This record gives sequence, C-alpha cells and structure tokens, in this order.
Amino acid sequence: MNIVIINGPNLNLLGEREPKIYGKETLKSIEKKCKEHAKKNKIKVDFFQSNIEGEIVTKIQKSRDKFDGLIINAAAFTHTSVAILDALNLVKIPKIEVHISNIFHREEFRHKSLISSAVNGLICGLGSQGYILAIDAIKKIIKDNK
Repeated sequence: MNIVIINGPNLNLLGEREPKIYGKETLKSIEKKCKEHAKKNKIKVDFFQSNIEGEIVTKIQKSRDKFDGLIINAAAFTHTSVAILDALNLVKIPKIEVHISNIFHREEFRHKSLISSAVNGLICGLGSQGYILAIDAIKKIIKDNK
C-alpha cells in the first residue's frame, strides 16, 4: 500500500510559526512519526511539502497512478484554491483532508474549505495526531474498496 501526504504553504515553518496555534512540533518530526506509523502498518509514505500552488497541483495529478491513497493539508490554499480542488476531483483514489488546528475555531475566512467536497473525510484540530489518524483511516478506506 502506497500513500502520499501533501503539505501546503508555510507548513515547512512548523515549530516556529504561531506555536500557540500549531504547537512546537516541526514538519520533519511529523514526517518521521508518519513514516514510523506507516511502516508498522506496512504502508509506504511519500511526504511532500510546497509553498507553490502549481507544484501541489502537479503532485496531486501525478498521484493518481502512483498511489493508493492521498492525505492533504493544503494549509492556506484550503480556503482559496479552485486549482487544488479541481486536481483532487480528477484523482479517483481515497483522499483525506487534515488540518493541525481546528479551522472552525479560527478566523471566519478559514471556516470554508474549498477542497472538502473532493475528499472522503476531514480531520482537524487534533494537532499532528491528525496525520496518524488519517493514515489509519486511509488504510481502512483502501482495504474496504478492494
């Protein structure tokens, strides 16, 4: 089983960026936890981060033939990117949206996710644990679809 975890803008600065909202954990630490958890579950993980919308769209497009599932934290692009929504709609593998913070307890403009309609589920507000829960959920969805 192969999955891709895609991270959007500014997540490369986790640990130093707004620690009251996002905590002190780095993206590198989250990646390590995800890969360790996935390995225990016999899952291969490709972990990707970009601050550039087009690179995220390209990664999503390329995932359709390469991966069994996709987890995305589109960060700020969650609220603005029709291009990412369109790419997610093209990909017919299971997809889960993740956010470290609870987007519904933040500024009103963050309450709307443009990409949620293209994914199987949404996990938010549980910190980095949301990524682990997403791995478990995507594994179950993939197994149930076989």
